Order: sequence, then structure tokens, then C-alpha cells
Amino acid sequence: MREFFETYIQHQEDIEYFLQESIKNIGNLNGHKKNDFAQLYKVFPSLELVYIVNKETKIQTSCNYYRYRNDINAKDKDRSHLISKLHFKESNIAFSKPYISSATRSNCVTITVKEGDEIYFLDFQIDILLQKLNLIELNKPFHGITKGFYILAGFSMIVLSIITILFSLYDFIMYLVSSHELSLEMIFKPIIALTLSIAIFDLAKTILEQEVFFKSYAKNSKVETKILTKFLTTIIIALSIEALIVVFKIALNDYVQMINAFYLIAGIALILISLTIFIHFSTRRGR
Repeated sequence: MREFFETYIQHQEDIEYFLQESIKNIGNLNGHKKNDFAQLYKVFPSLELVYIVNKETKIQTSCNYYRYRNDINAKDKDRSHLISKLHFKESNIAFSKPYISSATRSNCVTITVKEGDEIYFLDFQIDILLQKLNLIELNKPFHGITKGFYILAGFSMIVLSIITILFSLYDFIMYLVSSHELSLEMIFKPIIALTLSIAIFDLAKTILEQEVFFKSYAKNSKVETKILTKFLTTIIIALSIEALIVVFKIALNDYVQMINAFYLIAGIALILISLTIFIHFSTRRGR
């Protein structure tokens, strides 16, 4: 969950100090290589991966040492793109930002240690690390249920948005094929459906990115403001088109009902004003 990354960032200084001192107390990492770093995995329950890179060639010289297995396929891979992002401290230790591991698909942080001609990469799983430091209480069954619900809800909304688009296009094509006279209402109906589908798809994409795939690793008010603004803008467009259709229908049939169109347009204007005020104060707070 995104909360893991937020909690880590809030306590980042203390966590990094704890890990740095713990690694120093272990001694040289080279001595643990012969046992496939088994002692490190006993000391650190949150450790999930260890591998070694040559400092000069920037080529991985070891296999991937996991807790219960080794993966030889990772050997001889170029890791220069990882090393270029590192900023080593005086203690020859560097910390990465929180990210999703391509090897384990877990939320993790990497500690990099220089020893002689070798650079050791140690990946720590953030949720277990936070739990061991008593910064969170992790209930794995509930976490799994929550993540499963977000997956189900997110993909269901994507499917429904696609169905809405297909149905609106099918309905419009069938209307054109039939002998009915073409009207503005029938032109605007698929536009409204397409607009609402975009809003639903954006909402589903945001849920999956934030709660499942962790595209956004830290709390970012600018990102959240952009998402909310985009969603509300789409809704306002759809309502404005609907209001335009209502005005046309009333103008052609019954002017007495024009007050209802006025109420609808006034409601849209109120939403638009509220959104403008929200964007204004969000922008001021972000400066």
C-alpha cells in the first residue's frame, strides 16, 4: 500500500541509521558470501535479495541470493544504470529511494555497500522492515483482501467503461442504420457516454496505480489535486452537454420547464466555481 512508502519517508532518517549501524556491526559482507549470506537473512527478516557488482566494470559478478534460493540468470548483467543513481556517504553506504523491485515485485529499498572492488546490493522489503521496527502493524490476510478488492473494483470499472463505449457506439450506429430522423439528442448521447467512460477509466487507473501497482511511491498533493481536477472536469463536461440537450428540448417543446434547465446549469456553475477555488488554494499551498 502507498501508506508503507509514506511511513518509510516519515521515518527515513531513523530507519537508515538503524540499517547502517546494523550492517556495520555485522562486519565485512565478503565473509558471508561462502554461506550464501544465510547469516544476514537470519539477522534481517526484511532482507529479500543480495547480489554483488564489480565496482569498475559495473557488471553483476554473482547470482541473485534470495532467502531460500539462488538465481544464476542475473549474473553478468550490466548494473551501471543502478550505480549511476547512488550517492555514497563517508561510510561507503548508499540508500535508494523506495521502489518496486523488478525481481520480487515487492515494495523495497536498496542499501548499497562498497567493499574493495565490489559493491553489495541488499534489498529490504519495506512492509516487513516497518513492522519489525514497530512503525506499523501488518495484518497480511486483511492486506491481501484489501488489495484484492481494489484489483476487482479497478478492473471492473475499466471493463464497464469499455462496455459503455461499445454500447454507446452500437446504439448510435443502429440509430443511423434505421430510418429514424437524425437529432441533436442522438448525437450528444454517445458523446456523454464517451465522456463518462473516460472519467470512470481515469478513476479506475488511479485506484490501480495508487493501491495496487504503486506507481506513486509517496504522498504527493500535486498528483492528488491533478487527479481530482481531471475527474471533476470530465464530469462537468458531461453535465454541461446534458444541460445543453435539456435546453434544446425545452426550447422546442415547453418553455415553462425552462426553470429546470436553469437549476441544472446553476448546479454545474456551482461545481465549476468550487473546483476553481479548490485549484486556487491547492496551488497556493504547493508553492
